[in-house]
Amino acid sequence: MFQFLAAIRDLPKTVWLIGLISLVNDSASEMLYPLLPLYLTSVLMAGPKVLGLIEGIAESTSSLLKLVSGVVVDKTKKTKPWIVVGYFLAGVGRPLIAFINSWEWLLLIRFTDRIGKGLRSSPRDALLAESAAKDQRGLVFGFHRSMDNAGAVFGPLIAAYLLYLQVPLRDIFLWAIIPALVTLGLALSLNEPRKREQIQTPVFQWSLEGLPTEFKRYLLVAGIFTLGNSSDMFLLLRAREIGVPQAQIPLLWAGVSLVITLFGAPLSAISDRYGRKRFILISWASFVVFYFGMGLPSLSVFSLYALFGLYGLFKAASEGVEKALVADLAPIGRAGAAFGWFNLVNGVMVLPASLIFGEIYESISASYAFIFSGTCAVISIGLLKVWVFKSKMNRE
Repeated sequence: MFQFLAAIRDLPKTVWLIGLISLVNDSASEMLYPLLPLYLTSVLMAGPKVLGLIEGIAESTSSLLKLVSGVVVDKTKKTKPWIVVGYFLAGVGRPLIAFINSWEWLLLIRFTDRIGKGLRSSPRDALLAESAAKDQRGLVFGFHRSMDNAGAVFGPLIAAYLLYLQVPLRDIFLWAIIPALVTLGLALSLNEPRKREQIQTPVFQWSLEGLPTEFKRYLLVAGIFTLGNSSDMFLLLRAREIGVPQAQIPLLWAGVSLVITLFGAPLSAISDRYGRKRFILISWASFVVFYFGMGLPSLSVFSLYALFGLYGLFKAASEGVEKALVADLAPIGRAGAAFGWFNLVNGVMVLPASLIFGEIYESISASYAFIFSGTCAVISIGLLKVWVFKSKMNRE
């Protein structure tokens, strides 16, 4: 334990800064995100269909720009400008929600916010990969995901406290200017790596050409896995159907984020010693257990709480390690493109995943929807084990 804490303490300044940036930014984001449906219906007088339209457009835009920014970073060798602009666009938009009077303006603000996320995500991941040694990448990406999810714990708690104090919704959105300024200040403090491994990149390389075969196979398998990993909103819907009180739903989700915060860094660090492939296989297997378990017709509330704890462990053990594997597989000078493609595939697949899951959930039953997701994960596990790394187990 002391050795692990020392490793965390000794992480490069850039890794700590990016972690703090994500914590503060996500605190603001998660403070406001749960309030958007309420604000949309009670203040802007719009319904669920409008909410779906807004989120669909916003997330699709973000996924595409993650590839664009990653490819441009490989060409320019500059990550900081994209990170600063990305967080600026997100920070400046949120407080403006307090002044809008129609859902069209909310669409524009969410669109701008997701543009910011799309511009910063791949450059940020590339900078994290460059800021640490190869044998620390699991720890680095796990630490970042822990800090990011810490914000997902603090944000809803802050929002709940402000609502308890009867602070008007519009005023809560205005409070978001404070974390926005802190985030921007931290982003401006980032420095580019002093020594970069140089490689000639004469043109913008948008395709997968030049990326390793193992990476392309991993990308395909990750896409299949994501096809079964639909929106987490369905998990909360299932929890409500099983009998979890409405007031406890936000706390249940905050608990998942807390598990990720506590275990993300130590679990991801284990992959630095025992290998990425084996670790991802185990984490994906826990996903199978979770989804098959959530589909049980006679699931009790107590069992559901236990399953949600397992889901938190799955996310803690997978989010950082999957990105560390991308960094391992990316050739010198192509990290931006590799993270761009990885983020693009995962982002794009969320839409069909949610549409298919929702259709099965509503037309057939919740059990069959969860079985579908678990089956996608089983197929992904088989392909990862026997096909992605056919040559050797150096990335087990």
